[in-house]
Amino acid sequence: MSILIQNIKSLIGIENKPKLLLKGKEMSKLNCIENAWLFIDKGKIAAFGNMQDTSALDKIKTDDKIKIIKAKGKLVFPSFCDSHTHLVYAGSREIEYIDKIKGLSYEEIAKRGGGILNSAARLHKASEDELVESAMERLNEIISFGTGAVEIKSGYGLTTEDELKMLRVIKKLKAISPLTIKATFLGAHAVPAVYKGKQKEYVELIINEMLPLVASEDLADYIDVFCDKGFFTEDETEILLMAGMKYGLRAKIHANELDYSNGIQVGVKYNALSVDHLEYTGDREIACLLDSETMPTLLPGAAFFLGMPYAPVRKMIAAGLPVAMASDFNPGSSPSGNMQFILSMGCIKYRMLPEEAINATTINSAYAMGVSEELGSIAVGKTANVFITKAIPNYEFMPYSYGSNKVEAVILNGKLIK
Repeated sequence: MSILIQNIKSLIGIENKPKLLLKGKEMSKLNCIENAWLFIDKGKIAAFGNMQDTSALDKIKTDDKIKIIKAKGKLVFPSFCDSHTHLVYAGSREIEYIDKIKGLSYEEIAKRGGGILNSAARLHKASEDELVESAMERLNEIISFGTGAVEIKSGYGLTTEDELKMLRVIKKLKAISPLTIKATFLGAHAVPAVYKGKQKEYVELIINEMLPLVASEDLADYIDVFCDKGFFTEDETEILLMAGMKYGLRAKIHANELDYSNGIQVGVKYNALSVDHLEYTGDREIACLLDSETMPTLLPGAAFFLGMPYAPVRKMIAAGLPVAMASDFNPGSSPSGNMQFILSMGCIKYRMLPEEAINATTINSAYAMGVSEELGSIAVGKTANVFITKAIPNYEFMPYSYGSNKVEAVILNGKLIK
């Protein structure tokens, strides 16, 4: 079925000549059409324009099978692309949240068996069906907030059996969810307790046992490593990325969340699709990212929840870098997949302009998960993943009104979902 959305107050993020990403000053440009229409056909964006363009509209309306949606006073956006999540997990970690309130650091909680190791223990006990069911609830929730594409990582398994279990769950989610989903193998998320003092052996297990099985079942699109203080070293990260590359897995790196780890430099060296977190980013890191194909990706939800420093975004954009933002949805450090909140955090905490924050959560975050040719903007031929807002005054209202859900309707793959 075709869909015609008409009388749109403002159609946001249009592109006549689509780009894969936006850098530096480009990020402050947001192309829109006021009093617009949008035509969706066969799951794709087929055409758009101004309501005064009656000749184009009259041709479209000759088909009596078109579903017409009236959007007077409402805005239409390209769906958010959430390029970094851990939303397949078993159980919440609110007790650790209380430990954080009492003053314990992320590293201190991890040393006590909390953090990632806690989630790994819970996941080990859960069945695939249980994980699929709970993850689908989270996926449906993020759809309601306007997300149309999501990357999901493993990394709460930390054994061959459980890492494969997580990735098989993600594969099932790809098949049953209307969301565009990418899977990332993150066996190097933490070192299991049984390998304490034997980290090299765990790295070898990932390379020699996990990776061949992940590849044989075609379970992952990317490989990730937590290259940071107290986790995996620069050298270990290089070895793991090279092993992943042999199986055609491009890198996505957890980098510089806890310290200056050289994770950004390693990511650029190995042409990582993105380097994520980046709380500790200085002149050397910015210089390294310039002229690379690696997307700097910010996870403001984690920095907010953990009370960590915020990345120097204004400095990064001024230097000419692109920036993406994602939710880092996970049970320990960012228990929310609400990309509207992430959009607001970009403006509130990073001092991004609304235009920059919108581009960071749509076209640039689409690039950070390898789908910006199909998603992230309103362009003819792209997949029709869009959302219609409630009646709101303008696009600046989206980050401004951070406490409410402004989404009224969602269209994914050309079908009305909500």
